[in-house]
Amino acid sequence: MRYTPFSAELFKKNRSKLYAQLPPKSIVVISSNDIMPTNADGTMGFRQNSDLFYLSGLDQEETFLILYPDAPEAQWREIAFVRETSELIEIWEGHKYTKEEATQTSGIKNIQWTSNFDSLLKILIYSANHLYLTDNEHLRNASVVQTQNARLGISLRELYPNHAIGRLAPILSDLRMQKEPEELQALQVACDITEKGFRRVLNFTKPGVTEYEIEAEFIHEFTRNRSEGFAYTPIIASGANACVLHYIDNALPCKDGDMLLLDVGASYANYNADMTRTIPVNGRFSPRQKQVYQAVHAVLDYATEIMQPGVFWVDYQKEVVRFMEGQLIDLGLFTRADVEKQNPANPLFKRYFMHGVAHHLGLDVHDVWDKYKPFQEGMVLTCEPGIYIQEEGLGIRLENNLVIQKGKNTNLMKNIPLHWEEIEDLMNQ
Repeated sequence: MRYTPFSAELFKKNRSKLYAQLPPKSIVVISSNDIMPTNADGTMGFRQNSDLFYLSGLDQEETFLILYPDAPEAQWREIAFVRETSELIEIWEGHKYTKEEATQTSGIKNIQWTSNFDSLLKILIYSANHLYLTDNEHLRNASVVQTQNARLGISLRELYPNHAIGRLAPILSDLRMQKEPEELQALQVACDITEKGFRRVLNFTKPGVTEYEIEAEFIHEFTRNRSEGFAYTPIIASGANACVLHYIDNALPCKDGDMLLLDVGASYANYNADMTRTIPVNGRFSPRQKQVYQAVHAVLDYATEIMQPGVFWVDYQKEVVRFMEGQLIDLGLFTRADVEKQNPANPLFKRYFMHGVAHHLGLDVHDVWDKYKPFQEGMVLTCEPGIYIQEEGLGIRLENNLVIQKGKNTNLMKNIPLHWEEIEDLMNQ
């Protein structure tokens, strides 16, 4: 792995938190992600299942976990299954976990080869009453691809129809929303690497460079700092492209007088940063660009301040929108009288600010969450207001990553330049 491994104590702690939420005689079964195909014999890069990583730290394909805290014999209470290697595999694919390395990583003493999974589960499940399975239950999941955990669930339901099937996803989502100190440190490293990339881009950007060249500057800096790469497909959007929320072509030249929206984050140890900054291509804000930038910055400051423990996401979004509405009026985009006459089902602000202001962050960029539970200390969320004026070809978004604390939140991106004066100074050195 490029990253410095976590201590196994983190994963022991995570498993203990899970066990406290399970009814007696529960057995948990979870698998790694698939290696996804491209075309011919090609494959995508491997990304571990976030729940499996959270519980074990094992970062390898063909990995399974059986967790049975009430197993009659202590040796069967935690079992990890890893792929058995060979000389041929070593030659073609490289090193795989030894049993000793898997124990060192996960803190699980009983390591088996994956080929033993079916037979051992058949023995252990006999004395269990509940079978807990997981799959991607994220509210925004729209994938039509069947995961290995989904296939496993179908198979186990057929094999053991008399066991009570429990949903692991809601339990782990609840646990994963609040981060341990080790997780916060990994997120801070991801943000620090992102900062290095952004500072490099500030020095590089000028009229005539292309969006894809800027993307290249980011990945160069991320890779040389031990990041696994982009946390998500980067958005490098100049001019009117910034008004396309998920613009990922990154194909056009950056023109003199345009603004450049950069929505980019580094991944480190499977934890993800999510930064947005918007900068002037030529290093100087025009009066109108500065006016809109300062409005977005004001919303960012306000939204950061009111993101407090006990606040519900739905109420938070409404309050930020209320403040944003005032900024949009001040920018001359509509009037207070227009607001009073607007259709409540299609409010005016949505023409210029059409997305949520915050999402959870962690092992997934859009991390697991429950919008009907209040913010709590230790949660990590983005804060990302934006104003998009299509008729002016101007889109500005600013985004920080915040650890919720009582009083004042911790900004993991506090060292990443944000104020317009600092942006101009750095771009004109």
